[in-house]
Amino acid sequence: MVISVSKNSKVKMQNYNPKFKSDLSERCYRFSLGILTLSDSMSKKMSSRIMFNQLIRSATSIGANLIEAKSSSSRIEFKKYYQIALRSANETKYWLNLLSDSGSSDKNITTQLLNETDELARMLAAGVIKLKSSL
Repeated sequence: MVISVSKNSKVKMQNYNPKFKSDLSERCYRFSLGILTLSDSMSKKMSSRIMFNQLIRSATSIGANLIEAKSSSSRIEFKKYYQIALRSANETKYWLNLLSDSGSSDKNITTQLLNETDELARMLAAGVIKLKSSL
């Protein structure tokens, strides 16, 4: 499934680049699928289940907030959703590190997901900075 941002969106950023936005949305979607796949292979320990529950919530929140931003009614609201997505990405890094260091998940897969989380967070942070400077 590919999620894209419509060119007819009410909110437009300077130097609008629909490919960048759709790539970000698509990457967030694929990232969420990767988190769900990792979760399905998790340890059955209670602590692992709790950490994976939090990880799934924070990881899927990234893409969900980008979708919410798409339907925002103002630039300020649009920026708010990007900021929430960035905070979710940072929380996701925490849970992935905790799972990896506790031995509750495959280190190779967790490292790949951490790298993707870092890239997503950098992209979101750049968007937030740009939005702040244009308001």
